[in-house]
Amino acid sequence: MSYPKECVQTLKGHNGPVNVVRYNIHGQYCVSGGRDRSVRLWNAQTGLHLFNYMGHSRDVLGLSVSRDNARIASCGADKGVYIWDVSSGSKIQRYSDHWERVNAVDFNDEGTLVISGSSDATVRIWDCRSSNVHAIQVIEDCKDSVMSVQVRGTEIICGCADGVLRLYDVRAGQLFEDHLGTAPVTSTCLSHDGNSVLCSTMNGTLRLMDKANGQQLNEFKGHKHATYKVDSALTFDDAQCVSGSEDGSIYIWSVLDGLLQKTLSSHGGVVSSVDAHPTAMGIVSGGDDGLIRVWA
Repeated sequence: MSYPKECVQTLKGHNGPVNVVRYNIHGQYCVSGGRDRSVRLWNAQTGLHLFNYMGHSRDVLGLSVSRDNARIASCGADKGVYIWDVSSGSKIQRYSDHWERVNAVDFNDEGTLVISGSSDATVRIWDCRSSNVHAIQVIEDCKDSVMSVQVRGTEIICGCADGVLRLYDVRAGQLFEDHLGTAPVTSTCLSHDGNSVLCSTMNGTLRLMDKANGQQLNEFKGHKHATYKVDSALTFDDAQCVSGSEDGSIYIWSVLDGLLQKTLSSHGGVVSSVDAHPTAMGIVSGGDDGLIRVWA
């Protein structure tokens, strides 16, 4: 079975820990955000640093790239959501309705909306086509910080610190909840076939949940995740799940049988962010050592 085995690029440029790293839609480029308040664009294949987007006044915590690759959305500890023009580096818009740090952000498929999740326990929807700087919808069902958001079609998947996985069908006006326990949910990842959701909780457990009925399909353990926000992801073919860890390693499991396949010694300190290549076998990781590593 194929899975990433070695580091093929090390990207250096951040001055301090890397909080988040994400591929673009095709996987040729990746974007990163860190404690140094910068958003950086990289060529993931060559390791070339292409652009630095500055505007945040505190840590950058969440990132998303529009499907047309024209814009980047970022959010952070300064309570702001920013939209950047990729080619010019200019700031298109700043949204500031949140009253606590903003942990996660994502574009919808069409790139017309941006959805953000915050420690103020709200999910907010912003219209990118409008000059209106206020959210067009505020979702207030969460009882604690919203740690992750992902948008697919008309669905918004949220992981919350109250231990609940929430799925909103915006078109139908429906909410589905899966109570995973008392440990905060720090990361959610919808499978590429759309049938399941990978959830990472702060008790050292990943769970693969059936999206249709809320049943647990499998669970994955072995990594350390008890104190910090740590990402997890599914590979492009949904065959493996990948997680960062507080012990400086990346863990890779088989989705089918739940067995640990590989541990990659990757970073000095916490590996806070991982993302899987969207079309091929590969991952990108960011950690407390300020480095971004590309694996294949």
